[in-house]
Amino acid sequence: MRLENKKIVAVVDEEFEDLELWYPILRLQEEGATVDLVGEKANHTYTGKYGVPATTKFSYDQVEAANYDAILVPGGWAPDKLRRFPKLLQIVREMDQDQKAIGQICHAGWVLISAGILKGRKVTSTPGIKDDMENAGATWFDEAVVIDGHLISSRRPPDLPPYAKAFADYVAKN
Repeated sequence: MRLENKKIVAVVDEEFEDLELWYPILRLQEEGATVDLVGEKANHTYTGKYGVPATTKFSYDQVEAANYDAILVPGGWAPDKLRRFPKLLQIVREMDQDQKAIGQICHAGWVLISAGILKGRKVTSTPGIKDDMENAGATWFDEAVVIDGHLISSRRPPDLPPYAKAFADYVAKN
C-alpha cells in the first residue's frame, strides 16, 4: 500500500481510450491511492471508445491542483475535447509548476500541448501526434515510456504495464 494517502486526479471526456483510463486507475487503487474521476460535469457518465463507462465525482471547477499529488490524462479522442477547458489546463500547469506527477499516454499529449508545458521536455505519445509534440517544443522518442522528471509519457495500450509502474513509482517517491 505504498500509495496510501496519495490523491490522484484522472480526467475524462467522451471517447476516452478505455484501457488507458482504467488500467492505471486500477493499478494505483491496488496500491492504496485515491483516484478521483474529474470531467466537465460532476456525477456525469462518459463513455469510452469501446463502451466502458466512467462516472465523474467532480467537475474541473470543483478541484484544485494543490489538493492532489498527481494527474492522469488518458488518450483516445477525449484529449481533443479535454484541451478546450481552461480550468483543466490551469490544473495541468499548476501540477507542472509544483513538479507533481503528470501521466499522459497516446493522444493525451494534446492536453499538455494546450497547457503549454512541453517546451524543452522529453516525451513519447502515439506516433500520430509526434509532429504536434515536436512543434510544441518537445523532443519525441519512440519508446514505451519516457520519464522526464515528473512527466511520465507513453505511446499506446501495449505499453500500459511499464507506464503504470513508472507513474506509480514516481508518485510513491514524491
